[in-house]
Amino acid sequence: MKEPKKCIIVDDEPAAHYVLANYIKQNPQLELVFQGYNGIEAMDYLRENKVDLMFLDINMPEISGMELLKILPTHPKTILTTAYSEFALESYDYGVIDYLLKPIYFPRFLKAVERFFATDNLKIKEEEIVNSVSVKVDGFLMDIELDQLLYAQSFGNYVKLYTLKRTFLASITTTEFEKCLPEKNFMRIHKSYIVALDKIDETEKDFVIIKKEKLPIGITYKRELTDRLKNKV
Repeated sequence: MKEPKKCIIVDDEPAAHYVLANYIKQNPQLELVFQGYNGIEAMDYLRENKVDLMFLDINMPEISGMELLKILPTHPKTILTTAYSEFALESYDYGVIDYLLKPIYFPRFLKAVERFFATDNLKIKEEEIVNSVSVKVDGFLMDIELDQLLYAQSFGNYVKLYTLKRTFLASITTTEFEKCLPEKNFMRIHKSYIVALDKIDETEKDFVIIKKEKLPIGITYKRELTDRLKNKV
């Protein structure tokens, strides 16, 4: 049997913790490793620990669930728990895979968890086989070889793709393009830049250098970038 997926609960309501913790215990594929009652506790835990799935309440004091997702440079796959559905559409921009309306019923919880496992398995398969991405350039679909891609720069609803041979202006948003890339090879280092980790020539305090170009590092991405580059050594 595979190792259970590590999950956390972040919710300011003790009753929600009781319900979710009970549901998680009934699923041997999940392991509850942390329970936090506000966004600060969650941030502190996620800085030091790897987590596969987060059950996150939207309406919390000081830092809401949506604000937490915006602050974190990277975060686990997330299932929102809320008494309201008005944030559901916006939430999908932050990698949220489902949302549970309170009161949460067990069959609906199971459906959300199955969606998590489906997306997790799909991610593994995609990372094994993806060698290129198809993007629209000048109205035509074009395959960009990932081993040729140096970095991507945001231009509003477009992305400028810098490759070893030439530059393309693709009709796709940075968020959409990021989802097409294998996480083990690429990383967002700034709200406007995604880089190929193996194409970084040098790193400085506030920027990286790729082919003599200096690209800024956003403050929220510095720690993860440092850790990931260390792991590649």
